[in-house]
Amino acid sequence: MEILFAVTVIFVGSFVQSSIGFGLAIIAAPLLYFIDPLYVPAPITVCALTLSVANSAKFWKSISFAGLKYAILGRIPGTIAGGMLLLWIDQRALALWLGISVIAAVALSLSNVMLKPTSPAMFSAGFLSGFMGTSSSIGGPPMALVLQHEANDFIRANLAAFFVVSCILSLAMLATVDRFAMPHLLISLPLMPATLAGYWVAMKTLHLISHQRLRKASLILCGVAGSTAILSYWL
Repeated sequence: MEILFAVTVIFVGSFVQSSIGFGLAIIAAPLLYFIDPLYVPAPITVCALTLSVANSAKFWKSISFAGLKYAILGRIPGTIAGGMLLLWIDQRALALWLGISVIAAVALSLSNVMLKPTSPAMFSAGFLSGFMGTSSSIGGPPMALVLQHEANDFIRANLAAFFVVSCILSLAMLATVDRFAMPHLLISLPLMPATLAGYWVAMKTLHLISHQRLRKASLILCGVAGSTAILSYWL
């Protein structure tokens, strides 16, 4: 029953991320954490890597490697900082950090902040993405905020390409701090087909779904999940 729930959550998260560019970890991390803390962050990062490779291949022509290099440079120290956080944070504190990360992600998505993808902005977004992504698996919002006013295919392509590098860096760091080992890999395996299934359905239905409606529904779900994670810290 737990595996079925986990597979369903990953399917929904994969569908959302394939549709709007990010959202897999925001949706999956708080929900799967309650099933088994082992799911966060490594197995979700494995799913994100699988999905990002698929999306990068699909939108390859829209990737801007020149712009992404500054984000990747920022991602490296952010990844290290996120890994260091996991060395001293306990499971209850991780639930709190997870909830705060989700609520912050929702707030950033709803904000009217106007940022342009300049070199400093991309570097800063890359750092924050590395820190949040490695410690909680939720690294999409900082990059999405910087790219939010670009064309839809450009956003999907460049977030996916960035996440490929990001996930590899995060998994390497997680392995270094003993947060990515054989048990994490084994529980990731049933989730990978669900990841690809969510991607496949999204590619078939992109033209049928309002981008704004899907975004609003996802943000509501994220807000509920994040709030629940924060409340669990105090209960």
